[in-house]
Amino acid sequence: MTRTEHLTRESKKPGRKRLLVVVTLVLATLAGYAVWSNAVPYTLSASIEIDATPDEVWPVLTDLDAYDEWNPFIVSSSGTVAAGATLTNTMRDATGETTFTPTVLTVTPGRELRWLGKLGPGAVFDGEHAFLIEPVRPGRVRLTQTERFSGVLVPFFRGQLRDNTLPQFRAMNEALAQRVDRG
Repeated sequence: MTRTEHLTRESKKPGRKRLLVVVTLVLATLAGYAVWSNAVPYTLSASIEIDATPDEVWPVLTDLDAYDEWNPFIVSSSGTVAAGATLTNTMRDATGETTFTPTVLTVTPGRELRWLGKLGPGAVFDGEHAFLIEPVRPGRVRLTQTERFSGVLVPFFRGQLRDNTLPQFRAMNEALAQRVDRG
């Protein structure tokens, strides 16, 4: 081996080390971002008080077949309201309609309905949606609709979620209150 060949091989090693450091830093940054975007969810919430009992609100909320008659947000829904079941929901907002298949997590009659929808394999764009019914006083309840969004794509859609989805939560809450009122 000549002296020239030895220097050429040696001069390539620092470049490889720098590349390895850069790749490691990029991967560490991406991993940190993925952990952060899943550990710090973005939450939307809207509440309404309804002159009704939990037992009057619950059947309207869980009558999925009737959603197309009154619900401006989830314009159709099918499936069984049971923990572990999969629903098929078509949601409408200012951007159009989207169909998704969340898994029901919690069903507590008269108190809570909760499901989890995922875009992709999970940790990409997940939404845990809940309807909570709380008595305020006899004959009056507060219905709170909330969703916790997490995943690596969520930070890029926060404004759209706030501007397009939150108004639909409010519209659905109001429509549900009117539906309960009509009995």
